[in-house]
Parts: sequence; structure tokens; C-alpha cells
Amino acid sequence: MLNPSIDSLLKKIDSKYTLVTVAAKRAREMQMANNCVVENPVSHKCVGKALEEIDAEALNYVPSEEKVSE
Repeated sequence: MLNPSIDSLLKKIDSKYTLVTVAAKRAREMQMANNCVVENPVSHKCVGKALEEIDAEALNYVPSEEKVSE
């Protein structure tokens, strides 16, 4: 079983695409600075740690107000 579950993550960020994008950006930040906000993370990889941060609400996503012109 995956931890954190996709269901609990989608309660925090409503789009799978956005979830992956936010987690990937945070994982790249962690690779450069090696700073994890969650204490005692279960995962050893940066992407897993980023997902744990999202699940613990230590990492938030605020959608932009920009609209795409058609």
C-alpha cells in the first residue's frame, strides 16, 4: 500500500496533474537544499518526502488567478 494514499492527497490538491507538478518541484528543491519539513519521513526519496509534506499540510498549493485566453 502506498503511503500517503492518493485519496488523501487529492483531498489536499484537487488535480492529479497539479499534485504531480507540485511534488516534483518540491522534490527538486529538496535535492538541492536537502531540507525536509516533515520529521521522520517514511520515504527515503525526495518525491515521497514531498508527497508526505503535502499530506501533512506542511506544503500548500495556491492556484493562480490567471485565465488562459482562447
